[in-house]
Amino acid sequence: MLLKNIFAAALAGGLMFAAGAASGQTVGPSGETATPSVDVALTDADIGALKGKGYKAALLWHTSSDFTNAVSAGAKDEFARAGVEIAVTTDAGFDAARQRSDIETALAAKPNVILALPLDPVTSAEAFRQAVTDGAKLVFLSNLPSGYKHGTDYASIVTDDLFQMGKQAADALAKSIGGKGKVGYIFHDATYYVTNQRDQAFKSTIEKDYPDIKIVAEQGISDPARAEELASAMLLQNQDLDGIYVTWAEPADGVLSALRASGNKTTKVVTLDLAEPVALDMVKGGNVTALVADKAYELGRAMAAAGLKSLLGQPTPAFVVAPAITVTKDNVAQGWKDSLNRDAPQSVLDAAK
Repeated sequence: MLLKNIFAAALAGGLMFAAGAASGQTVGPSGETATPSVDVALTDADIGALKGKGYKAALLWHTSSDFTNAVSAGAKDEFARAGVEIAVTTDAGFDAARQRSDIETALAAKPNVILALPLDPVTSAEAFRQAVTDGAKLVFLSNLPSGYKHGTDYASIVTDDLFQMGKQAADALAKSIGGKGKVGYIFHDATYYVTNQRDQAFKSTIEKDYPDIKIVAEQGISDPARAEELASAMLLQNQDLDGIYVTWAEPADGVLSALRASGNKTTKVVTLDLAEPVALDMVKGGNVTALVADKAYELGRAMAAAGLKSLLGQPTPAFVVAPAITVTKDNVAQGWKDSLNRDAPQSVLDAAK
């Protein structure tokens, strides 16, 4: 998931990311076992039971972006299959108070299913309470309101396969440096459910699966604007780094600036999520060797399917994950479509030719 689309951490995220890294799989906010999104699917009988009932859905998003557009597209296509009308679509602009207002507006349309990313666990718990009281089926993207219980207050949480994103990043970096060498590890220095699991999965995979690769430099980052400064210091102290992992694409752009400033064309970089600047470097044969992303369209499809199954009175898994994909120069065009349900930026496509 594009990191700028995650605003609030799930409760106990620090505990859960460690558990995920130890178990080799993504786990939910309360340690729930992950169910693959492919297992959350509507049957023909389900579709028949839903059509013609006048059901309505609301998509209450936290912001507007390529990511949320792709999640919306997946949800809308799944709702359309079931004959469910999208009654309300909102964009809270990362404002928890505005999200609360959006919820009140949406409830006036009496939606049967609501898909949303709660911006703040505490504020969201209050804001969505009326929706629970009204009997709407809630499906959350990545975050969970404080105190909400599965099966009572919400149908499912759906997110990325966070462990696989970190693992695939480790595998890609290892491949690019021939399975041996020294690497730097730039992680997100905050308690964020999504980034913590992804970062720890990278680190644990390197330590477990690649004995000839050593993480010789670690640097936490909370402000992406400081990425170039922090990377420059890391490179000054470790001039022989074979590779660097960066927690997501925005700070990775700063790391690239530091590499260019030092004339370093050999240190390989792997990061998470898709963005034009790092993708351009990758397809032009620069330092970036791979980008690992989620399947955002599939996130939306699974969210809609979980909400509709709950509407039918069927049991739904508490925690659902969509697949991760590794995007390289060779598959950048298809990878962008698979992840974001849109073409890659023209600059990237032109440079990849």
